[in-house]
Amino acid sequence: MNYKASFDNLTKIVTIGVTILFAFIFLLPIIIIKDGSDNQNAIYTRVAMLLFYFISYGFSTKAYELTQDDVVIRRLLGNVKIKRSEMLSVEIIEKEQMGWLIRTFGVGGLFGYWGRFSSSKLGSMTWYATRKNKIVLITKINNKKIVITPDEAEQFISDFNSPFIS
Repeated sequence: MNYKASFDNLTKIVTIGVTILFAFIFLLPIIIIKDGSDNQNAIYTRVAMLLFYFISYGFSTKAYELTQDDVVIRRLLGNVKIKRSEMLSVEIIEKEQMGWLIRTFGVGGLFGYWGRFSSSKLGSMTWYATRKNKIVLITKINNKKIVITPDEAEQFISDFNSPFIS
């Protein structure tokens, strides 16, 4: 079964804002420098921005899939498979149950939220999310925590607990 991963409003705003900012920074040297010469620092800056932007897009979550054996997180730069046999629990949680949250390594808003985060109440976790609501917390038997945010979180939990997955 497949589940959509839509952006929340904050993700949309951050993504549009960063896109406009990067476009402005990218194009500004071209507009200012009329004689065709280009500063090497400007070139390196553009390359770094493009790399950051497209890597962020490539690792962002596109959708989720629930199979008989796995939960699959669909991404352009490599899907992530979580074995159902390694899962201890799968539950919907509210933002308040996390306490304060800090990003330790990853992206927090540009095309979603992915990477390593730390919560004051739940500890370290890996996020593959596109929103900050409809949070599904997967706790593995080794106590590692993974956050996903399918649009239909309740349906995802219901299908996960169903013995008949197509």
